[in-house]
Amino acid sequence: MLSKYSPIGFIPTMDADRARRFYVDILKLQFETDDQFALVVSANGVHIRIVRLKQFTPAPYTILGWDVPDLLATVSELAGAGISFLRYAYMQQDDFGIWTAPSGSRIAWFQDPDGNVLSLSQN
Repeated sequence: MLSKYSPIGFIPTMDADRARRFYVDILKLQFETDDQFALVVSANGVHIRIVRLKQFTPAPYTILGWDVPDLLATVSELAGAGISFLRYAYMQQDDFGIWTAPSGSRIAWFQDPDGNVLSLSQN
């Protein structure tokens, strides 16, 4: 039923100004609107509401990710913009923080300024 409609992502933040700088200026998502409840950005036509909260505990798992055509190029570009990629002791990741799954998919993780885990993948 819902497969013909666009999803909307939700990400919590305690500092909307800092989140806007990260998502718009660094990740280059399209700015849409900003009101008292949320900052709205879009990625390839999909809206993401960055919701203002007084406090929250970031989830220890990925809450949003992007499927990219060239993972190494994207990781390199974001690293050049100051983003650090996460390392997990229980995974074999390359020098760029990229893990290759048994399926052959490649994934890298990073955090936004609020500690939310985001990912990039190339399938």
